[in-house]
Amino acid sequence: MADPIPSQLTCFHCGTPISGTPPYTAEIDGEKQPMCCPGCQFVAEAIAGEGLAHYYQYRTQQALKPDQEKSLVNDYTVYDRQALQKQLVKQLADGQYHVSLSIEGITCAACIWLLEKHLSQLQGVVQASVNLTTHRAFIQYQPEQLKLSEIMQHIAYIGYLPHPFSMDKQQQLAQQEYRKSIRRLAIAGISTMQVMMYAIALYAGALQGMEDSYRDFIRWVSFLLATPVVFYAAQPFFKAAWRDVKARHLSMDFPVATAIGAAYTASTWAMLTGTGEVYFDSVCMFTFFLLVSRFLEMRARHHTTQHGSGLLKLLPDKATRVDSGQEQTIAAIEVEKGYTLRIKPGEPIPADGVITQGRTTCNEAMLTGEYLPVTKQVNDTVLAGTLNVEHAIDIQVTATGQTTRLAHIVSLLEQAQQQKPLIAQLADRVASHFVSAVILIAIGVYSYWSQHTPDDAFWITLAVLVVTCPCALSLATPTALTAATGKLYQQGILITGSRVLESLTHVNHIVFDKTGTLTEGRLTLEQVIPTSKTLSAEAILDYVAALEAHSEHPIAKTFAERTTPIRALDVTNHPGYGIEGSIAYPLTNMHSKRIETQAEQRYRVGKPAFICSWLNIPLLEPPEPTGQWLLFASRKEVLGWIKLADTLRPDSARTISGLHQQNMQLSLLSGDQSLVVKRVAESLSISSWQANMTPEDKLVQLKTLQKQGKNVLMVGDGINDVPVLAAANVSASLGCGSDLAQNTSDIVLLNNQLSSLLTVFDTAKQTRNTIRANLIWALSYNIVALPLAACGIIQPWMAAIGMASSSLLVVANALRLTRTTSSLNISTAQAQPSQIPPLETVP
Repeated sequence: MADPIPSQLTCFHCGTPISGTPPYTAEIDGEKQPMCCPGCQFVAEAIAGEGLAHYYQYRTQQALKPDQEKSLVNDYTVYDRQALQKQLVKQLADGQYHVSLSIEGITCAACIWLLEKHLSQLQGVVQASVNLTTHRAFIQYQPEQLKLSEIMQHIAYIGYLPHPFSMDKQQQLAQQEYRKSIRRLAIAGISTMQVMMYAIALYAGALQGMEDSYRDFIRWVSFLLATPVVFYAAQPFFKAAWRDVKARHLSMDFPVATAIGAAYTASTWAMLTGTGEVYFDSVCMFTFFLLVSRFLEMRARHHTTQHGSGLLKLLPDKATRVDSGQEQTIAAIEVEKGYTLRIKPGEPIPADGVITQGRTTCNEAMLTGEYLPVTKQVNDTVLAGTLNVEHAIDIQVTATGQTTRLAHIVSLLEQAQQQKPLIAQLADRVASHFVSAVILIAIGVYSYWSQHTPDDAFWITLAVLVVTCPCALSLATPTALTAATGKLYQQGILITGSRVLESLTHVNHIVFDKTGTLTEGRLTLEQVIPTSKTLSAEAILDYVAALEAHSEHPIAKTFAERTTPIRALDVTNHPGYGIEGSIAYPLTNMHSKRIETQAEQRYRVGKPAFICSWLNIPLLEPPEPTGQWLLFASRKEVLGWIKLADTLRPDSARTISGLHQQNMQLSLLSGDQSLVVKRVAESLSISSWQANMTPEDKLVQLKTLQKQGKNVLMVGDGINDVPVLAAANVSASLGCGSDLAQNTSDIVLLNNQLSSLLTVFDTAKQTRNTIRANLIWALSYNIVALPLAACGIIQPWMAAIGMASSSLLVVANALRLTRTTSSLNISTAQAQPSQIPPLETVP
């Protein structure tokens, strides 16, 4: 029998020894096993994914190690297998395939340009789009001309690692990237603080005189501190620069890596030979500041990649199938069209279907945004992801998987995410030109001085690279954005994207959802109108509160806080219609003019049709067409009307007034009925409004506004708003809204104050002015310093001090944003909070 293959400190797949923490892992039979390289990881994951993990239990020798470059490419062929294709690839109506891939190694807009250009040139690729925020590629291709493995090969050839998109894999990669970034940031930060202290001593010693032994000692300590920064913390810049060289397309990482490497090498040479100056402080500081910027962008990107995961969590893992009267629990992915499923109270619905037995109410807020459950009975349609509230029902499945309405919303979200903002398109065009100009200038300077003063050529060129190094330019925007977002977070406003504040300054049209955004999103008691002298308004509320105490319906929550001296017995719920019961014990004359026992009277509260049919009287119309009206009656007579309504948020009027003062155009799009939407729009002076809107309708309206040249801010709170939030130029949601709406939004008002939008707009304008000032300073410094450095007037150490000073000035200017306050001046008359109508009682 063969000896067991060790799994500790050796690659689980090929047996190669691994020193320290394994660089890669693969999950085999539920356990993470160490892997020595991406090739072994891919092969092992492919074997496990096909259900062939038993191979590792019965093999007699270790597998061969895949070659890092060529064999790794061949391993992608596993994704051409039919079993995996069903999970990874979506077949379109015209026979084309669509696949979503996660891409490792993307660092900037130039990476997006390179990937899209490279993929678009492949024969068989119909369309290729790469999202800079989520690092996902959406590829549409002809399967008869191109295989999925070949697409992944071409991506790997240019230095990126593709993975078929899965949320679990995405989260695993995000965790790995986060841990590495934290370690690099910590090493760069600690080393920068220490090296800067030693640099001050060196600068002071150069001016006042310092013995060579002390100077050399400080240089060696600085060298030891800077070395891990260059070889570990700055490693991503060097890897990206090498990838750019191989791909023959330069990005911002190339001059960054060149400057770091050149300054470190020159400083090391100066330290060893005792000639020239050292710039270890500049190396560390430059690396640290760039890592901070990359880290903030990474966190925002990780936050946005959870959208699809949140939508998929609406679906259950299992379902109850009814076959020949017998219940059988099956996995949700096994549900097929035509199956009969039993959905019990409190369970989510796993697929679209039609009710064949039972009656209940379903919470469809995740799809429609409206908070009231919808009555469902035989032959009514129910949707995947919605929640069965009250009673068990049987449904016949009509759509599963990609054909459900929930999947359609996911598709809308992905389409919206593929749209590239103008800022990214601009970066695509500018990045390579800027880098090329820097390299050409450095080459020209070195060529000139090597012919005239060869001994000074390297140092003068280094001074040019340090001067043109985009440190201050790189910090001009992110430092201002970081300061502004930090200040906003302290005020309960979360900014989830690095370009949000910049984009806000271009917004000229704001689209609001109604329910839960401009309104509270919950029913409140607004009016009671007695119709009989038998009971007063207060007595009616006591009776109704006693009955509703036996219900879980959202309407019942309106009366939950009311304390009543009576109780109800023999209560019967009529789903979707109302509730019925008797009084538990005789009443006093506190409210009633005559005393009755429970045997004498039964009471109902609910929809007017439900009450009128009980009393055999013609249907009564509510006193007003707006609001949610309930009718309360005894078995003998109608006793009163109760009006419930979704009231405006206290700061809605103030917010709308402030936005009008900023000359914003406003629209209201809602799925609610016309009369309700009209009433809200008129009360807030919003002239443009539309009712009965589906998520698709809202998305079409948004795109129409964008085609008209509008830069749109979408403000919503529900899952039904997710596609529109994703497609808008900028999006915002309230902290009390759905998790998906928050994950999709660029702005989350954690404080649940709609008026915070005014603060955000004001901060965006201040941030724009600060960024402009920073850019003007950084460009002015480069314009003045570059000719001086090229002429040899500015020495490298002077360039380093100038670069550091320029960077510190940019940072200091940005930090002023943390101390500024809102400059909005809203008139008191227009800015009063909206008044919630008080409870009206009509005798």
